[in-house]
Amino acid sequence: MSKSCKGLAMELVKCLSESDCVKVEKRSYKECVGEKSPCIPSECAGLRETYFNCKRGQVDMRARIRGNKGY
Repeated sequence: MSKSCKGLAMELVKCLSESDCVKVEKRSYKECVGEKSPCIPSECAGLRETYFNCKRGQVDMRARIRGNKGY
C-alpha cells in the first residue's frame, strides 16, 4: 500500500515540470504545489487533489483494512 500513490506522484511531477510555474517563474515543485496559482493548469490541480486524497487514504484506518484506491 505504500507505493499505491507512486504513479500519481510521478504524473503530478511531470505535469508540474511542464507548467509555467516551474518553467517560466523558476520556482520549486513544493512552492507550485502549495498554492493555487493561475499558472498551474487545471489538470495539475486535479492530480494534486487526487494525490492528496490517496495519501490521506493511507492513514485512514478504514482504507487500510480495505486497501487504498490506488492508481
